[in-house]
Amino acid sequence: MTEFQLDPRHNAIIISPSEMPNDDNFELWAHLFLHAPEITISEFASGADRHQCRFSYAQQNFNLNFEHYSNSVWINGEGVAAEQLLAVLVHYFLTQMQQ
Repeated sequence: MTEFQLDPRHNAIIISPSEMPNDDNFELWAHLFLHAPEITISEFASGADRHQCRFSYAQQNFNLNFEHYSNSVWINGEGVAAEQLLAVLVHYFLTQMQQ
């Protein structure tokens, strides 16, 4: 089961997925992970060791990040309004997982 940890110090949601993505399948993994009625995916960016998926929720923009070398996944908000919604976004993800 995927676990979520709100990190207020870094204004991020730390994600511990049941199955970690890899470089080759991050885009597919992100589509499946973010598949929810109130989330809209806008773009993907890939680098040598980091991949990012930009998405919107509640009219705010967020980034789903995957870093290959540290094998870590997290979400950060773009701006103060998005950062204030991180706890709400965690609750939304947990609600969606129960359905």
